[in-house]
Amino acid sequence: LLAPESSVSVSAHNAVVRLAKAPGSTGLWRKFSFGLQPSALQERLFVSEENVDGFLGTAFCPSPCSQSAVESQPLIEVLDVTEDRIQIRVE
Repeated sequence: LLAPESSVSVSAHNAVVRLAKAPGSTGLWRKFSFGLQPSALQERLFVSEENVDGFLGTAFCPSPCSQSAVESQPLIEVLDVTEDRIQIRVE
């Protein structure tokens, strides 16, 4: 993390944590953990095409699938992600 650009803002009903990657760090973050105690952290995934595919793949085929079941699953593509919406195309 890049300390000077990372920040925390807390109000009565909201908290925002802004994290900035160090210059040598590349790629998207896949997940993050949060919580009040290090022994009881909750994990959340960032919205990405890979995470959406994984989530929906599990929803469509929760147990190990046959090859034909995997091939018949819909193609899911994340088109756009903003603070208040996500646009996904399913074929």
